[in-house]
Amino acid sequence: MTEKSTSITNQPAHRLLAALGKRTLRPGGEELTRRLLATLEIETGDDVVEFAPGVGSTARLALARTPNSYTGIELDRERAAALRTELEDAAPDRLGPEVVVGNAADTDLPRASADVVYGEAMLTMQPDAGKRAILEEAARLLRPGGRYGIHELALTDGVDDETAAAIGREAAQVANVRPRPLTESGWVDRLESTGFTVTWRAVEPMALLEPRRLLADEGLPGAVRIGYNLLRRPLARTRVRSLRRFFERYDGELTAIALVAERS
Repeated sequence: MTEKSTSITNQPAHRLLAALGKRTLRPGGEELTRRLLATLEIETGDDVVEFAPGVGSTARLALARTPNSYTGIELDRERAAALRTELEDAAPDRLGPEVVVGNAADTDLPRASADVVYGEAMLTMQPDAGKRAILEEAARLLRPGGRYGIHELALTDGVDDETAAAIGREAAQVANVRPRPLTESGWVDRLESTGFTVTWRAVEPMALLEPRRLLADEGLPGAVRIGYNLLRRPLARTRVRSLRRFFERYDGELTAIALVAERS
């Protein structure tokens, strides 16, 4: 199949990787996602809301914990429709998982209707006002004592403003999206300023495209599938190499962070 050069060049990095067969698109990989879900302690009586479930990898892990209900808030209409069908097959018989088209900053769900809310790799892409709006919506949805989890890209504490700006500019060039990560302590401060109490924090290297992480996240068949697709698609291969070089260049400045915070 011939590559469409315009599509490959302009496609956001996460969509390109998904098209190549990558299922895990979180900064800290599946292992950090699993640790986040374990700390959220989803139980059979919990009502769970996920912001931006994407391809549904984390949704399946959450549904395996058999919550009382699951609702995904997905902005992409086509992705929401596809994921709705996929999750019906993945959920236990008693569950009716919902995936609704909506904005994480304004879900239109009832106030205090969730015990657990989480989102991954989506706050990083928002400007400051967008981050605050989503955090405030999470707080609105949670019942008192509810848990909120995030898994995002972070700058290591101590990164200066000039370096942070350079990272943003270069990311926009290689990924066709402009991430706006906070420092590790900045993420904590942002949650606490919205009324949450941070109860758990974990960081992992930003090694999304490293062979060891790729194998751990995708398994051998998945890694082989991605490798095969890259061999067949030279333009995509060039873009993935650029992404990997970017992550390697800023290995000391970029990290993955997961946080769990409690709603008072």
